[in-house]
Amino acid sequence: MTVRVRRVYEPPEPEDGTRVLVDRLWPRGLSKEAAHVDEWPKAITPSTELRRWHHAQEDTPDAEKEFRRRYKAELAEPDAVERLDALRVLAGEGPVTLITATRSPAQSHASVLAELLTSGGGGKH
Repeated sequence: MTVRVRRVYEPPEPEDGTRVLVDRLWPRGLSKEAAHVDEWPKAITPSTELRRWHHAQEDTPDAEKEFRRRYKAELAEPDAVERLDALRVLAGEGPVTLITATRSPAQSHASVLAELLTSGGGGKH
């Protein structure tokens, strides 16, 4: 199973496979044609409330750990579980690239999703 995490502003690569936008809001200044988004499952994106909380807490100790905990709790909701399971099946069929507008995808919600998809955590089993 191959799950990559990249910025949506980077040009698509053949290795991307299915490109899945994992942000709740459409990336600024990017047309739909330029983004090359195959799927946009909003049920697995951080809630508006969580995004606002995280932005306000970015410089506090343990903020990242608490964000991950809260985000995983959101991903345990039924709609998110269903979408995660569907993404896991898709990733089993070929490469999936989670794309985000976040400046540092490796330290973002996209990396949490990638971990859950590749570890089999979350979702129904």
